[in-house]
Amino acid sequence: MEHKAGFVNIIGLPNVGKSTLMNALVGEKISIITSKAQTTRHRILGIVNGENFQIVYSDTPGIVRDPAYKMHEYMNQYIHTALKDADVILLMTEPNMPFEQLDVIEKLKLMTVPIIVVVNKIDLSDQPTVVAQMEGWHQVLPQAEIIPISALNSFNLEKLLDVIQEKLPAHAPYYDKDELTDRSERFFVSEIIREKILLNYQKEIPYSTEIIIDEYKEEERLVRISATIFVNRDTQKAIIIGHQGQAIKKTGTMARHDIEEFVGKKVFIELSVKVNKDWRDDDNALTRFGYDH
Repeated sequence: MEHKAGFVNIIGLPNVGKSTLMNALVGEKISIITSKAQTTRHRILGIVNGENFQIVYSDTPGIVRDPAYKMHEYMNQYIHTALKDADVILLMTEPNMPFEQLDVIEKLKLMTVPIIVVVNKIDLSDQPTVVAQMEGWHQVLPQAEIIPISALNSFNLEKLLDVIQEKLPAHAPYYDKDELTDRSERFFVSEIIREKILLNYQKEIPYSTEIIIDEYKEEERLVRISATIFVNRDTQKAIIIGHQGQAIKKTGTMARHDIEEFVGKKVFIELSVKVNKDWRDDDNALTRFGYDH
């Protein structure tokens, strides 16, 4: 039996459930998930292997319609790259969502690779609305296959997986069969810390922060981690630290629990906060923080 392999790239507007779907399909928590929009900032690969197939899923940031910072432009660039190197495209949407998703739809109409429109969150809607959404997508993208799912409840994911496998090209594996992702442990540790910031702080604060792992030292029974949280302004630094350091202590404790589960060892974590003024519009800072064109 021939071996199939390919890049299955997930795109869509913010908050439609791309990361939830990625984690459900991969079977591991690879992308961080919160109820806040624009949680995902980078392109993250999750690899699923079977005897005769390898699916390389790619979770991308939500499409930013009106980029306010250079960081948003970098994030949108990941999406355009994902369109170029996809073997299968999953366009994620949800009931009642408008069909105009920037210029992406016009690009998709011209593409020859298989497209699957995934209508997510159908558990939060009613059947007539879902049917109308599916019919609308048939008109917008006649060449696409439309599949309704609930990523959160793992509803209809087997059907989606079957369709993805069917559309994969014949190819040798791109990665070793025991690999789960292309990202390092340091990257996931920084994402876990960022997730806790998204959960613990309000308004603009989570969107003004970026994490650098300064030290990741693995000992026999312990992993020592030192990380810096970068913010835009001094006032944000004070909020991250909190009264008598209580806020950052809470963030560190929450992150430590998840990191221990992730690495399978005890973790000692030390967090500090620094100001890097207007880093979201600074090319050098964005490169340092791992954003690239």
